[in-house]
Amino acid sequence: QLQLDESGGGSVDIGGSLRLSCAASGRSINNYVMAWFRQTPGKERMRIANIYMSSGARHYADSVRGRFTISPDSEKNAVYLQMNNLKPEDTAVYYCSARRLSTPADAYNFWGQGTQVTVAS
Repeated sequence: QLQLDESGGGSVDIGGSLRLSCAASGRSINNYVMAWFRQTPGKERMRIANIYMSSGARHYADSVRGRFTISPDSEKNAVYLQMNNLKPEDTAVYYCSARRLSTPADAYNFWGQGTQVTVAS
């Protein structure tokens, strides 16, 4: 069973940077699609970035494109989310997630516990 563990959240000033880490255990993520979601109170969880580990293809939500970068580390069985030029609207709980390549798109079924990111306004 794949297990995901996020770290790296915290509080940062407007315009600052944070790097979130997602350490996977239990299985290799080389044949998975890894993603970062975020959620604010009263709103649905939204996917902001994903990466196909086998090909390296990446996709970003419009709200973070150009500021956030998802990157893999196959040796460490991990993915990262580098977040630059943070804005107050980036404040949320961030979740790492995964689905097998054979799983339908958006049917992510492995989740971490979440890490809080707060951007001071």
